[in-house]
Amino acid sequence: MILYPLYIDPGTGSMLFSILIGAAATAFFVFRALLIKAKVFFSGGRTAHGVSTDSMPYVIYCEGGQYFNVFWPVLEEFERRKISLVYLTSASDDPVFEMRLEYIKPEYIGEGNRAFARLNMLNANFVLMTTPGLQVYQLKRSHLVKHYSHILHAPSDATLYRLFGIDYFDSILLTGSYQADGIRTLEKLRGLPEKQLVTVGCTYLDVYAEKIIHISKGESNVFTVLVSPSWGPSALLSRYGEKLLSPLVRTGWRIIVRPHPQSKKSETAMLNALTEKYRDASNMEWDYEHENIHSLSKADIMISDFSGIIFDYTFLFDKPVIYVKQDIDTRPYDADDLFVESDGGSALENLWQFKTLEKIGIELKEEFFDSIESVIRNVSGSAELTEARRVSRNEAWQYMGEAGRRTADFMIQTVNGLAC
Repeated sequence: MILYPLYIDPGTGSMLFSILIGAAATAFFVFRALLIKAKVFFSGGRTAHGVSTDSMPYVIYCEGGQYFNVFWPVLEEFERRKISLVYLTSASDDPVFEMRLEYIKPEYIGEGNRAFARLNMLNANFVLMTTPGLQVYQLKRSHLVKHYSHILHAPSDATLYRLFGIDYFDSILLTGSYQADGIRTLEKLRGLPEKQLVTVGCTYLDVYAEKIIHISKGESNVFTVLVSPSWGPSALLSRYGEKLLSPLVRTGWRIIVRPHPQSKKSETAMLNALTEKYRDASNMEWDYEHENIHSLSKADIMISDFSGIIFDYTFLFDKPVIYVKQDIDTRPYDADDLFVESDGGSALENLWQFKTLEKIGIELKEEFFDSIESVIRNVSGSAELTEARRVSRNEAWQYMGEAGRRTADFMIQTVNGLAC
């Protein structure tokens, strides 16, 4: 008998490998859950973290340091009202650990699967988070949590999450009431029960509005251009790179490039190549700080693509923006399900933020990159653009300065209602 070597094609091998990894991960979490339950039983109802497994009325989960400003106004409200709240964070350097708060109980729970293991077994009345994908990926609804709430962390369309990103929350906290339309449409299309949609305002913009009062631009009077794109193959740096940056450097103006935080994780090679290309350009600097507020405050004009940072800039500083229009594949996003061909145009053209961008910004086409200095000089602070920025700000950033209070009010009212 002749024995032939076993051959498995790459596709089948990859699939089998994924199945094995999935089975191993499932076994791990089942074993971990049983182990924790055993520890809880023998320790009188307390976890290894020292946190009681009794139901916690209020929990906030912060998935990274960049989201701290989203939650800070809410934390302030609970501290002011002397109401206890558990703040779980995946940022070991979260600013909350440096603050002396009496009623806010912070806990670092690690990142990735370690964090999900903790979150998936929460016992709480109300959980607030910016993290999408509840009940879609690793993050599952705990049967011991009574209410999950998602707070939007950008004054832009709520349907630009990855598919099903906010479908399984009990409530969504909006920055502007216009965001409700897309969510309601998705609920009807997918046969989902209606969530509570509550317009509270934009917490982090409230924080920034307070901060910019105390931020100084410094002594430099050099005209400053901020390049702040989104990330991915359709984004500005990935698609154009030095085609755009080289003409900007030649202007002699101060050029600040602020890549999207995800670029540093997913597009390292591209960023390294560009950094090396311009390492001798004395008028170019790269900004990777958690907060974008310092770069925004220095800029006289912004160049971007479809990034939501455009609205941070125009709403806070009321200055002009230039955008490069991109063709984006909307199929991975909820927005793609909102529109059909009979509506006319693409999903992007029908979204609030892209219609608004055409009103408040100046489009820059690739053929004008080489003459970008002239384009920027001709961007005027027209009365029409100023009015468009005011209208869009009022639509997308409602209840300015009140988001923390309104969010806390909703959390408390919801928990009180659960007790009835």
